[in-house]
Amino acid sequence: MSAPHIPVLLSEVLDSITPRDGGVYVDGTFGNGGYSRAMLEAADCVVWGIDRDPNVIRRARDMEREFGGRLRVVQGRFGDMFHLLDAQGVGAVDGVALDLGVSSMQLDQAERGFSFMQDGPLDMRMEQSGPSAADAVNALGEGELADIIYQFGEERHSRRVARAIVQARTEQPITRTAQLADIVCSVVRKSGDGIHPATRTFQGLRIYVNDELGEVDRGLAGAEHLLAPGGRLAVVAFHSLEDKRVKAFLNERSGNLPNPSRHMPDDGAMGPQPTFRLIKKGAIKPGRDECRVNPRARSARLRVAERTAAPAWGEDGRMAS
Repeated sequence: MSAPHIPVLLSEVLDSITPRDGGVYVDGTFGNGGYSRAMLEAADCVVWGIDRDPNVIRRARDMEREFGGRLRVVQGRFGDMFHLLDAQGVGAVDGVALDLGVSSMQLDQAERGFSFMQDGPLDMRMEQSGPSAADAVNALGEGELADIIYQFGEERHSRRVARAIVQARTEQPITRTAQLADIVCSVVRKSGDGIHPATRTFQGLRIYVNDELGEVDRGLAGAEHLLAPGGRLAVVAFHSLEDKRVKAFLNERSGNLPNPSRHMPDDGAMGPQPTFRLIKKGAIKPGRDECRVNPRARSARLRVAERTAAPAWGEDGRMAS
């Protein structure tokens, strides 16, 4: 598998995971295999790749043969990593890398329907199964559409967009990406920062269709259960909704929370023991050179933590409520 797309923050992720000979690692968002390749070339280790896209799984077989069994790619959601690896007899790993959101390959394929830059079927399904974005825009009520576009797309004109979608679909079904983009552009002006008017609507629908934020929650909890003491978790996020979830999880699990009131008794038993230790309190951001070469990197944020020996907070790979 050649690499036409540049893995974001690759050296930083590799430095964070620190692959070692004999180690076992998870690339939970395999994509084009950039992180997996870097780990396999850095050490005589085993990498388990996970991806929900069947196209990725088919392409990965050549790379599996290239590394002579040290790479093993399975189809599924990274939120299910605990169960996917348990089914393969893997009970603990030394590192987990996650690159959240849609992949460049998916965006570049017009037939996948993720982007408005090229016309294609309004699909957006990473797994190529289940309800599509077209199903959502043609079936959901105006209020629900507005909530999705506002909450997941952070589009402040969400009600205006939802109203336009509902009006347009009374005339004909909305089945193409260009069709939806034109509807959005009819009611949302281009912003001063140059972002296309349809960007936030498409983001909101994509996150909804693929349950991406729920997947982040499940994946973080799955990594907590799967990582051995001393194992590293490295997560790259590309927008604030993902990054806030990762930050909140790691702050909670590391005990890095605001101090309780001085009027509250401190009995040393404020909750479960921390399951992670933050390697760096803030996010690691790409440098200017990387952003110049790879514009997609501009919004990337990497957060890294190390697993402690404390028991996981949740059960069965799910977050504790």
